Amino acid sequence: MNKNIKIALGSIYLIILITFLYFLFSKFDISRFNDFSYYKNIQTTVDEIIGKNLFFNLISFFIFSVIWVMLLGFGSPILILSGIIFGKWIGTLISLISISVGSLCLYIIGSYFFSDLIHKILENKFTKFIERFQKNEFYYFLAFRAAGGLGIPFGFQNLLPVIFKIKKLNYFLASLLGFIPHFFIWNAVGAGLNKFVKESDKFSLLNLITSEEIYFPMIIFVALIIVSLIIRKKVFND
Repeated sequence: MNKNIKIALGSIYLIILITFLYFLFSKFDISRFNDFSYYKNIQTTVDEIIGKNLFFNLISFFIFSVIWVMLLGFGSPILILSGIIFGKWIGTLISLISISVGSLCLYIIGSYFFSDLIHKILENKFTKFIERFQKNEFYYFLAFRAAGGLGIPFGFQNLLPVIFKIKKLNYFLASLLGFIPHFFIWNAVGAGLNKFVKESDKFSLLNLITSEEIYFPMIIFVALIIVSLIIRKKVFND
């Protein structure tokens, strides 16, 4: 691809990202971030908005999440947010679908516009995996997702398969299934935070971390990390 086109696309991307983040954070009163009552007000307002039209808000969240992932946004904030807004079950479902779709869109964009750049940046670091992925791309990408992306930042996780030339259907299904354990845990944490804010009169870190809605998902998260390390050792290490 022509260098000038890449620069133009990169500049457009940065402008969209900065505008998006500015619009997002301008909606919050930064001066009240240490005021617990501020969060209770937000929680009450959010519950009222979601309750009025759940379907519309699910669609809005879906679009927001897809755009967020396409702009290389981090995954965990969206997962916690979906748990806060929709609860752990509906939150897990909508985040699974939306982030999987967003990841696929980013993969398609990366494959079409930035393939040579991605190869240049990532191929040398992951050369030993190319042959493995070509033999059974669905299995290895599913293991990759289940292992938490091997510690690679989420945006790069979504672009890494460009060097393996994974089929779009395999990419989507492996992402959808591999995301489930991690996504459920983070949504459970989000739902637990929402319940804590709703039921508490003041903030207490000790009460927060000792509440069942928080410590239980975190215990599962630690167990999942151990499982991820085992997968990494068995599947990806020589």
